[in-house]
Amino acid sequence: AAGAVLRMDPPCADPESAATIIGEGFNANESGILSFVPTSDFDVRLDLVRFDADESGRFAVAIEVPDRESDVLQQVQAVTRTNVGSLANFFNPFDAPETVTLENGDVVATPRWSDNAILTWEKIIETVMLALLATTVGTALAIPFSFLAARNLMRDISTPVINLALILISIPIGIWVGVLGARAARSVSEPLINSMWIEAIALIALPFAIRYAFRWAVPEAEIDPPGPGMRAARSAVLLAAAVGGILTLIVLSQFMLGLGDAIESNVGGLGFIGNFVARLGEILDVIVTLLAALIGAGVFATLAGKLGYFLRTRLPKSTTRVLAIPLAAAAGAVVAIGIGATIDWFFQFEGNVGTFWIPLVIGAIYGAWIAARAWSNESVGVGLSVYYLARTLFNTLRSVEPLVMVIVFVVWVGIGPFAGSLALALHTTAALAKLYSEQVESIMAGPIEAIRATGATRLQTVVYAVVPQIVPPYISFTMYRWDINVRMSTIIGFAGGGGIGFLLQQNINLLQYKAAAAQMLAIAIVVASMDYISSRLRERFV
Repeated sequence: AAGAVLRMDPPCADPESAATIIGEGFNANESGILSFVPTSDFDVRLDLVRFDADESGRFAVAIEVPDRESDVLQQVQAVTRTNVGSLANFFNPFDAPETVTLENGDVVATPRWSDNAILTWEKIIETVMLALLATTVGTALAIPFSFLAARNLMRDISTPVINLALILISIPIGIWVGVLGARAARSVSEPLINSMWIEAIALIALPFAIRYAFRWAVPEAEIDPPGPGMRAARSAVLLAAAVGGILTLIVLSQFMLGLGDAIESNVGGLGFIGNFVARLGEILDVIVTLLAALIGAGVFATLAGKLGYFLRTRLPKSTTRVLAIPLAAAAGAVVAIGIGATIDWFFQFEGNVGTFWIPLVIGAIYGAWIAARAWSNESVGVGLSVYYLARTLFNTLRSVEPLVMVIVFVVWVGIGPFAGSLALALHTTAALAKLYSEQVESIMAGPIEAIRATGATRLQTVVYAVVPQIVPPYISFTMYRWDINVRMSTIIGFAGGGGIGFLLQQNINLLQYKAAAAQMLAIAIVVASMDYISSRLRERFV
């Protein structure tokens, strides 16, 4: 009871002498046990005597003071238990009042979850949502990359040398333009992100405008080739559509942040849904510049491919063969300079001779050599090169544990579930892309040959011959990865990745083993539940 006190009569009792313990301020007719607590060990209690308070909440009992050789002041503790009584608010324990008045006038406490139980519930939900968020982002990125890492789809891809050279030269320009477009789109989007209603209208209008602009700029078929003015107009519209796409992503990220915060603050116990939406918006806001760079690179690569096609159809073959050599040398130099800049970023070499000039010369010579080798057929196989590059990237990312990745992301974005989501999403992308690509490599070749025999493009071949064969295993791998991410998310919390792992580490460091045991029990229950749910879903849909 609040205000309850104990005092000893006489105040200082000699060892092995009798003393009277007087208690005041307890509840009426309350019972309990009087215990001796050595100061050196607060987890040890020696029960002395049972007491019963009167109607005024007062009691007096005689005890024998234990003989303890110590100059430190010893303690006597009264332990009481109160009948919680009513179960009226058991199913709403978070909002239940602390006391309830019964019909006979007695005031009793209602059952309530402890603070540790409530915090454990919140963190375990955050852990599950963190894993779901990482799985969602990782799956969205892994699906397109998995086709690049499938040997059966990439081995027969070849392209004219002049097209490949123009594309490689245009990609850095597209990345630079994409970054500038992201900055411009952020400036334009500032008036649109003041209200969620304006953001919602923009998210409806912008995709429709981009769709129609793209269809106009890239028609399905043309009877007569367009003139130079029409080509320039279409290129400008295509660039505007790319900027519009970046603007849509920025507005979407801000809308998700506002929507998530609104859900989290208004739905009570289901606030984890809002937290999930808000974290997804944060990730989108962080990677929007990267996506803008990729969009810019894709747009400029498409335009470069069209330019290469125009040159090959309008110029004599001898001219295009000669023109391909300096273009290939320039493309090789661009790629080599990019590799040198990456190495310099990791190791910080002094001077730019080893990271700029030497790679430039070697890349130019190698590019010119490739063009010379392809002099007769004017084409070079690029599929296997892309395949090995994608495989190397996935294996490199998979070799780094999420626990190491989250340390890097904590330095970047700070401690919390956001860093954990980014680390798990990156590792999930690499792991799922490898699994997906291996599944693509094991599909039947008959449907692919049948679709190609009809004259279908490579994209149509993937959509109508590959995708129908990989949907069930893709679903299975995705569900299994979510199950893995739930277990991983409890570990990365130890490195500051948020979730219940971070709380568990705090309680272990503070020697709060009872609280830590509750969190470990929650982890075991969630992992077992996820395993059961995942197996049932795979059994039903796969």
